[in-house]
Amino acid sequence: MNKIIPLSLIAIATLYSSEVELAPISVESTVITEVSQNAQVSADLAQALSTSVPSIDMNRRSGIANDIYIRGQKRDNISVDVDGTKVQGACVNRMDPPISHIITSQIDEIEVIEGPYDVENMGTLSGGVRIKTKKPTKDLHGSVDFGYGSWNYTKIGVTVSGGNDRVRALVSGSSESSDQYKDGNGDTIAEQIDKYVVTNPAAAGTKFKPEYKEMPAYKKKSIMAKLFVNVTDDQELRLSVTKNKSDDVLYGNSKMDALYDDSNIYAVEYNIKNISEVYKNINLKYYYSDVDHPMATKYRMSSNVVAQNNTNHLKTTMQGLKLKNNFDINNFKLLVGLDGSKRTWDGNYYNTTTGLPLAAGNSKSLDDADTKNAAIFAKLDKKYGAFGFSLGARYDSTKITHATEQSNDYTSFGANLMTSYNLNKENKVFLGFGQASRVPDARELYFRSSNGSWSGTPNLNQTTNREVDLGYEADNNTFKVKIKGFYSMLSDYIYYHKGAASNNFENIDATVYGAELTASVYATDDITVDMGASYKKGEKDKALTGQTDTDLSDMAPLRGNVAVNYEYMNGSMATVEVQASDKWDTIDSDNGEQVLDAWTILNLKVKHAVNKNFNFTLGVNNLFDETYAMNNTYADLILITAGGSSDIMLMNEPGRYVYTNLNFKF
Repeated sequence: MNKIIPLSLIAIATLYSSEVELAPISVESTVITEVSQNAQVSADLAQALSTSVPSIDMNRRSGIANDIYIRGQKRDNISVDVDGTKVQGACVNRMDPPISHIITSQIDEIEVIEGPYDVENMGTLSGGVRIKTKKPTKDLHGSVDFGYGSWNYTKIGVTVSGGNDRVRALVSGSSESSDQYKDGNGDTIAEQIDKYVVTNPAAAGTKFKPEYKEMPAYKKKSIMAKLFVNVTDDQELRLSVTKNKSDDVLYGNSKMDALYDDSNIYAVEYNIKNISEVYKNINLKYYYSDVDHPMATKYRMSSNVVAQNNTNHLKTTMQGLKLKNNFDINNFKLLVGLDGSKRTWDGNYYNTTTGLPLAAGNSKSLDDADTKNAAIFAKLDKKYGAFGFSLGARYDSTKITHATEQSNDYTSFGANLMTSYNLNKENKVFLGFGQASRVPDARELYFRSSNGSWSGTPNLNQTTNREVDLGYEADNNTFKVKIKGFYSMLSDYIYYHKGAASNNFENIDATVYGAELTASVYATDDITVDMGASYKKGEKDKALTGQTDTDLSDMAPLRGNVAVNYEYMNGSMATVEVQASDKWDTIDSDNGEQVLDAWTILNLKVKHAVNKNFNFTLGVNNLFDETYAMNNTYADLILITAGGSSDIMLMNEPGRYVYTNLNFKF
């Protein structure tokens, strides 16, 4: 029986760099394969990740472009790279998180790093996501996907790849759109706001205008192209470009919506292998990305007042150069690299009616903020019989500047040691120690509200995480299980202080600890049971000034899922899955979080292979149409509120969602 189960929670440990295969160490990562084949509900990568990896939770912001948490950490506390390219969003309110700039149909494999165990990428404080997209093939291959679901969700995707011994090319494009989803109560995104305003009339300006109340939730188009050229047998030039265009994306519990969100990602890479018996590989890569993101009150009732019909137009660019060298010295795998990058970030407030900037002093949300980083990193791998270890280190020097505010210089040294020991061929234990830092981003340092008040705090320190991970893994013909525990000590953790009149971000000390479980039981040759669960808790060392709550925000409660997979003729698969969450009652109420009820939902899916060239999927998520909220309302996001002591508006998850997908391959 094929043990690769769709949306399986089996954690497969890897440690790799460029073209060299390194000894596997299980402590730091989880790999998800066949992403494009299995994530057929939508192109939203956040949803695919949150249902596949226990340590990941999703932050629902819209019908698409949702964000993720890894072990309760988000924003710059986790890193995202796509094929080695660093990607950043432009929105200060996370309407376009980094993972929203790549879609599931373009992805081949994802590695989720849990903890400070990635020295190749800047800012992997508490976790990271490494996305590998599809590569061009020499033989001609292609696929066409058609998707349709509830609320008029439609998708079409096409991928074609082919070439010869010298040149290979790939083109992949998709287009999708959806009306507003309905929650378990039957309320659309707009109607969820209407219900909130009934009990919080001071927020009436956030309602959608009548003419926009039934508008679609989003439209998204994406295209990716790659060209690989074999210059010689051992040298290869790789060119790639990805373009995304999203229009009219509605963000239900935010005060603004995205008029559009356009991004471009370009990369040029040169790879040389088999240089000598010792010098195995050299890889040089340059990348550039840009994001254009205006968010506005255009569709809301507040825009009826000319002075409140405003837009915050944000743009960011990211460019970088990375050099990696791989050596094999007496069976030691050594990686040495240089990493440099520059991010620009700028935001302008203007009145949508007049097109003019807001009043003097209030026209810039971010004023030409630049972040320049230079780093050197190294990683050493070795296996001695049943014992294996990986040792990594990274040194960073970062300078952040602003047009009018103080500049900041940061230096940091990060290192990690990961070890594993095979008790026998079926049982293994692993232990990891790591330290990593991340600098404040421009929003945390310099962001200015449209009323002229400073939300950013220009003198923030960088955050440092010191962490230990411990686990056990068993793998035999009957089952596979992995249990992981972690303890994270955060120094100068950057935290949002709701009660502060200005400079809302401040440094605190905190701890986060928890455990994760993944397991698969091979009940018969045809039936596999997959299970996953996670628990975490975060605590501040002391409450913020004027507050009493020491609970850390974003710490979702005990959550898990169980999926029964039945594999029948021709590799077809039927899946019954239960997802559940405990009551979320350990919250930071002083900073906007609220108690959320426990929830349980049932999902069904059948993927039927008609033949080797055609398969179709039928599925339903949340079969019993439950009403529930997955993510909380920590005040670091600018969400709808009536002011005073009123609750921040919650965003319910979709209700019953029926979908189908047709896939043709050649």
